[in-house]
Amino acid sequence: MSFLNKFGIGGAGTEGVRREVAGPIHLASRARTPGGAAPAAGSPRTPVQPESNRLSNGLKELLWNLDGLERGTLLDLGPAWQTTLSFFIERGFRVSSEDVLRAWKTFLSEEEARLREDFAAGETLEMTPSARAARFLKENLQYSRSSFDAVLLWDLLDYLEQALVKQVVTNLTELLRPGGVVFAMFHSKKPEGFQRYRVVDSNTLQVVPTAIICPAQRVYQNREIQDLFGRYRTMKSFIGRDQLRETLFIK
Repeated sequence: MSFLNKFGIGGAGTEGVRREVAGPIHLASRARTPGGAAPAAGSPRTPVQPESNRLSNGLKELLWNLDGLERGTLLDLGPAWQTTLSFFIERGFRVSSEDVLRAWKTFLSEEEARLREDFAAGETLEMTPSARAARFLKENLQYSRSSFDAVLLWDLLDYLEQALVKQVVTNLTELLRPGGVVFAMFHSKKPEGFQRYRVVDSNTLQVVPTAIICPAQRVYQNREIQDLFGRYRTMKSFIGRDQLRETLFIK
């Protein structure tokens, strides 16, 4: 069984895998329109549902916590949607966007190709989940400490290997300033499809069904979430009817 199959991602190598995030995208006064993402090689083909809107009390609470902040900084860990970027840039934020999930898929594909083509690499690379996560984070989420006032984490943690989840949360905590806010979402059961989110207005998110990049890895229980974000002083959750829990963590 190939290394990617262990994650349910498929056995494709680097061929046909499109790197959308070669590095973080920094935007201060002008937004970039993201190109349409080609489905990753080996991704299951599922019927694409129409886009829909959902009321977001979590987004509303995030904006309330950021109210009055001048020249704030925000890190968006999803695709660089024009609407989301413009929404925050118009409110005076400097926005950085880094699609961590697609970068993780690309990383796994490249590691599998390396192991397949270079037998010696298999003898020298440490293949434990923690070591793999550390290698990934050497090239991703590279920002200075206390760089951001807010992070849009979305439902990213549900799709990452657990060892990487712990290191990502640790890194994000270091990147946030005191009083900074993380906006995260968690599924109450493993989702059947895959979706992205973009901001419509101050209390509305657009749900965008998308071809699966990585399958969901874990459903986090409330206690596990509290343990992951144990260094944060406040946690506030909003339960939606669509089996999504929106949670804010304040450092």
